[in-house]
Amino acid sequence: MQIRIAIADDHPLVIGGVENILPRYPHILLTATYPNGAALMEGLAAMLPDVLLLDIQLPDQTGDELAPVIMKKYPSLKILTLTNFDSSLYVQNMFRHGVHGYILKNAEERLLISAIETVYAGGEFLDPAMKEKMQHAALRVQKRSSSRSTLTLREKEILQLLVNGSTCPQIAEHLFLSVNTVVNYRASIMLKLDVSNTAALVKKALLTGLAQ
Repeated sequence: MQIRIAIADDHPLVIGGVENILPRYPHILLTATYPNGAALMEGLAAMLPDVLLLDIQLPDQTGDELAPVIMKKYPSLKILTLTNFDSSLYVQNMFRHGVHGYILKNAEERLLISAIETVYAGGEFLDPAMKEKMQHAALRVQKRSSSRSTLTLREKEILQLLVNGSTCPQIAEHLFLSVNTVVNYRASIMLKLDVSNTAALVKKALLTGLAQ
């Protein structure tokens, strides 16, 4: 058994780290690396791996935008989210898009290998560091279920900018926030409005009058 993997990540240190550990695991073969979403989609059309390690924050598209497109086009592909985002919102969002696993970039070597093996075998994998956060998040959702669609003022502001066509980096610059902060806000808005992508978010915001 040999598991063919590919990595979509724009950080050479992350790719280099994976490349360095794989010689110790001959049953896992790295077949390709992609620095952005466009290169990833082009590469998948030419050669499909068994498991894709997908970063959430790529330069041109986010992982939650890419995942549903990839899953629709390549339903047999297993996607393992490999990210620095330790947010329960993003865990929920990525699994809702059909990914098979979620692991943090600071995970130990053996944990990453276990995650790859698990999703390849058809299972789901969640980084143990995220399990407690997910439990707490589930409790919070239960407590606020009656007001789930209530947006904060900042969320409404960011929603309007998204409806206006601004990207996360543009919003971050406009509001003097980090891109990661804006990405997390967007994930929270999508969860509250129960939508799975930006296009659906914009449509629902306009239909419900949350933005104009």
